[in-house]
Amino acid sequence: MTAKILDGKKVAQKVFDSLRKEISSRDPKPRLAIIRVGDNPASKIYTSLKKKRSEEIGINTEIYSFQENINEKDLLSRIKEKEAISEGIIVQLPLPRNLDEKKILNAVDPQKDVDGFTAVNLGKLLQGEEKLVPATPKGIIRLLEEYNLSLEGKRVVIVNRSVIVGKPLVALLLNRGATVTICHSQTKNVAEHTRNADVLISAVGKSKFITSEMVKEGAVVIDVGISKEEGRIVGDVDFEEVLNKASYITPVPGGVGPMTVAMLLENVMLAQSFYNKFKKVKK
Repeated sequence: MTAKILDGKKVAQKVFDSLRKEISSRDPKPRLAIIRVGDNPASKIYTSLKKKRSEEIGINTEIYSFQENINEKDLLSRIKEKEAISEGIIVQLPLPRNLDEKKILNAVDPQKDVDGFTAVNLGKLLQGEEKLVPATPKGIIRLLEEYNLSLEGKRVVIVNRSVIVGKPLVALLLNRGATVTICHSQTKNVAEHTRNADVLISAVGKSKFITSEMVKEGAVVIDVGISKEEGRIVGDVDFEEVLNKASYITPVPGGVGPMTVAMLLENVMLAQSFYNKFKKVKK
């Protein structure tokens, strides 16, 4: 058996084309503010990529950079200032250790929280209300749906428990009738769980963490992990080995990554729609 490739790049392009078409008919265009604190090299790359992709489809985007030593009160004030002139706002993570990450994220207006990380939006998701949903979990679900891979009744194992991937993904999977198991750093014998998975999702950030022996024959394997090996970007999955055992698999790069960006920009569009609806109600 050779697995079919879940082509995130191709599906994401389809989303970008659809968003570009819709934005072309909108006036005013959506406005996105990206807040970046400090000089983290990865954060600079990610924020620049988000700006580039968003502007390519017609979203007016600005990156606002602040010094690492900015105090919390000043940052909260600047976030509110930029929020007032934007329909969507992103606080790029990670934040410097001197800042309370939860407090900063929850200061964002939930209707403009295009990352979906506020307690309000995560709480709505747990109640089954999928509006502004974290982009990576949303991208995984969309990718599976594009390939008509049903989750109903399936055993899904997630190797990750973060608020960015694992926790919101559990809610999305439960909403679709899956039976979900989460593995994490304290889980004993991870392979015992992964070998029973119809769908295996790994977001560890460790090269070749998922070996062929850990995968059930015919499983769908979603690789969210990113790390570097000999100068190349690689995922968590031993791709060449698992390719011969899975039924479907995502590549790295070109799998979940492009879908994350696509879903983030879709959230910007949704946030503008919510904002416009709110303005009409207010009138």
